[in-house]
Amino acid sequence: MRHADICILGAGPAGATAALHLANAGHRVTVLDKATFPRDKVCGDALSGKVLMELRRIDEALPAKLAAWPGQIPSWGIDFFAPNGQRLSVPFRPRYNPDTEAPAGHVARRVDFDHLLVDELRQRPEVELLEGIAVADHRLGADGRWQLLDAANQPIITARLLLVANGAQSAFARQIGGHALEPAHHCAGLRVYYRGVRQLHPHNFIELHFLPDFLPGYLWIFPLPDGAANVGVGMLTQEVSRKRVNLRERLHELLTTHPKLRERFADATPEGPVRGFGLPLGSKRRSLSGNGYLLLGDAGSLIDPFTGEGIGHAMISGRHAADWAARALAANDTSARLLQGYDAAVYRRLGKELRLSHGMQRLLRWPSLFNFVANRAARNPTLAETLSAMFLDLDLRERLRQPSFYLRLLAGK
Repeated sequence: MRHADICILGAGPAGATAALHLANAGHRVTVLDKATFPRDKVCGDALSGKVLMELRRIDEALPAKLAAWPGQIPSWGIDFFAPNGQRLSVPFRPRYNPDTEAPAGHVARRVDFDHLLVDELRQRPEVELLEGIAVADHRLGADGRWQLLDAANQPIITARLLLVANGAQSAFARQIGGHALEPAHHCAGLRVYYRGVRQLHPHNFIELHFLPDFLPGYLWIFPLPDGAANVGVGMLTQEVSRKRVNLRERLHELLTTHPKLRERFADATPEGPVRGFGLPLGSKRRSLSGNGYLLLGDAGSLIDPFTGEGIGHAMISGRHAADWAARALAANDTSARLLQGYDAAVYRRLGKELRLSHGMQRLLRWPSLFNFVANRAARNPTLAETLSAMFLDLDLRERLRQPSFYLRLLAGK
């Protein structure tokens, strides 16, 4: 049986980020994943500016390596489609120039992006990567070490500190971290890859469609390399239950009957099956640590409740987890009390943004308000640029929650 100071469950973006930061600091770490890479994971596949920033923090060369990776395309913004059909184009950077600037974001299938990160892990001598290892149980021993066991109840490894980054369905997060599925803070989603979707944005803007009878959910279309697109729907789990929505049937209906979508999908063909997934949203603050463990990424319920972004938040949590894991080992203290510093660090970075996104999610209960802002922005370049800047400036984004913002719009200001 193996013994480690730090064991990371999951080699996705959260776990890989933590492992690479720990390796950069000279710490040895063992990473376990039940999958063998490359492997697919159901996801929207968008890589935001946060992802690029976190890659740069790991290694200055990684953003360029991603840009050269054949499995990605650069993306320069988001097209929001209001309930009335009005398109609101929001570049990630105002007045961007794709010919002279580095991309502000990318879109890449998770099978490709995660493979890029795992490839980095495999090159680091400080990292022991164990693939195809399924953990069935976790036990905290009297000596304060975690013991991980397989399905036959045989020990796999013991560790002083567990960094739990094994995704939205993490048994550890539910059973030990106390992250029960709460329908008001959880999103049900479907994803399918298509080829032949028409009228994709020339600069690969990702699309979010807020359709009148599908609120507070939305449909997305994200362009991918080689003419493919990631297409899916997401809706709060409590609304799926309350409205008795069959997401699979609803997705098919929208793509084949919606006046604007049916034309774009008339010659499109699905590539593989429709796959479902659940997203634990960061619309509620939860505990991220306990005696000898930290919860990262989706296992920590850190997904943006408005846009559904999870990868950037996962990588941010991975960076802070590496920092606090190193502090705990240096202090010879893996107690819950010390590790609460990790919770504070993550929410200091993401807390305000998650609260604002939750507020924007609730605004979807008033589709006429969304229509109003989209109509005004379509005629007012200054307002459109302000909305673009809101993706980079949280203080600007907070204006969307203030009644005075809409009063000024009514007055034409």
